[in-house]
Amino acid sequence: MKEIRIQRKWSRLPPERILALGFLLVIIVGAILLSLPMATVSGERLSLIDAVFMATSAVCVTGLSVVDVGTFFTYFGQIVIMLLIQIGALGFMTMTTLIALVLGRKIGLKERIVIQESFNSLSTAGAVRLTMQVLVSTAIIEGIGALVLFLRFLPTMPAGKAFFFGVFHAISAFANAGFDLNGNFNSFTMYTMDPVINLVLPALFILGGLGFHVLYELYTYPKTKNLSLHSKIVLFMTLILIVLGVGGFMTFEWTNPNSLQPLSTFGKLMASWFQGVTGRTAGFSTLDFGVLRSSTLLLTMILMFIGASPGGTGGGVKTTTIACLLLAVRSELTGRHDIEIFKRRIAFDTVFRALAITVLALFLCLFVVVILTYTEPFDFMDICFETISAFGTVGLSTGITPHLRGSSRVLLSILMYVGRLGPITLGFALARRKVKLSRRFAEEKIIVG
Repeated sequence: MKEIRIQRKWSRLPPERILALGFLLVIIVGAILLSLPMATVSGERLSLIDAVFMATSAVCVTGLSVVDVGTFFTYFGQIVIMLLIQIGALGFMTMTTLIALVLGRKIGLKERIVIQESFNSLSTAGAVRLTMQVLVSTAIIEGIGALVLFLRFLPTMPAGKAFFFGVFHAISAFANAGFDLNGNFNSFTMYTMDPVINLVLPALFILGGLGFHVLYELYTYPKTKNLSLHSKIVLFMTLILIVLGVGGFMTFEWTNPNSLQPLSTFGKLMASWFQGVTGRTAGFSTLDFGVLRSSTLLLTMILMFIGASPGGTGGGVKTTTIACLLLAVRSELTGRHDIEIFKRRIAFDTVFRALAITVLALFLCLFVVVILTYTEPFDFMDICFETISAFGTVGLSTGITPHLRGSSRVLLSILMYVGRLGPITLGFALARRKVKLSRRFAEEKIIVG
């Protein structure tokens, strides 16, 4: 009887609320595990606020840390973080579906709807097949990345440690999480001119940020010779943002004596490439972001706010959201009624949703910035950078995160949670969506602009 009542309550929950509660449950479990004495090198319990912050950052694939993962946690703690990253990247419904399939349970319509919401899919058709494709593609991509990284680390460390480093960083990179084990919050600054690191890690987080729908269409393209409008926009925007990020970083930092200037031409190109592509979602770095120019930080904040693509492992408002808004602006400037690209027309309700997501995200980030500038003594640019990094689930930092007050850490934890779910999804989860009968009032124009 109790199981039947639980199933009835489950069936009445909207998909958005199931996703929100599912991620929250994983965060709670992760925080409990990270607060155990066996998770830390010193054997002391991590404080509740710090445990929740680290678990949230891992599940929301952010990478912001209040303690150094490489030196503070034991192998147990690092494995917990790695598993939280993997669950957060794939979505808890993917893992739930995998367990259900292993146990031979049937995946019902309700679960299929939640899977659809989890991957931002347009239909529930093939939800289970999509889940399996996500799991297989993730295993293959992360496996190849882990192998290459293992071979790279092997000459400099014992085989067991090199293997763990390879697996951990492959998962963290593909998940766009940004957690690393190199110690002392250095990320990959010791590999600034290393070609393997500068090629493998960006390849992993670019693939993870494209979204599983796009990856599948690229995989089947030689056979189908067809890409959906969604995939075309994602690839187009990703290319533009990579060029903008790399070119902008190179332009702003080329003569900066604290970053690019001391490097060789090859080193400057490698560092510009890595920082230019990591800014949107990944959170890794081969240079210290604390010494970059304000113009570079501002460019990075724009990239972090945009983020990855729908159905991918990154955060932000998403590339397609910004594309819809830019196309709407173009239509208004050119006097077109329809919003068109690649000989296709985008529905107006999609543009309205994109506008709502962007406005909500802006107001949320501004609210947090106002609070932090009042409560924290740090520079305004650093606070803005940390805030947008949290919302975009990026994890890049100018170095102030470990020094934030407890209340600020809680606020950033909430922001990471909202950023991973998306402001619209969380809003629907908190409110009861009721379909109201359409009632149209008389139309009247107002003056804008």
